[in-house]
Amino acid sequence: MDTRPPVVVLPPASDNGRRVTIHGEHVGTAYSLFDVLDFLHAADLPVEDRAVDDPELIEWRGGGPYDWNDTA
Repeated sequence: MDTRPPVVVLPPASDNGRRVTIHGEHVGTAYSLFDVLDFLHAADLPVEDRAVDDPELIEWRGGGPYDWNDTA
């Protein structure tokens, strides 16, 4: 039985985007936490504010939900 979270957000790339996979499939690149929430919504996954901190839902790699390499 696979106990990994269904959503994986990869570390920020040089363009500050973070690739997002859901159930092992690339669904897009997020440039903010709002983008991640949009991907969750499109996949019919929970989108409540606390969902981003749920380790059973999202595995954040290379930083958490507030790490985007913003240089501005």
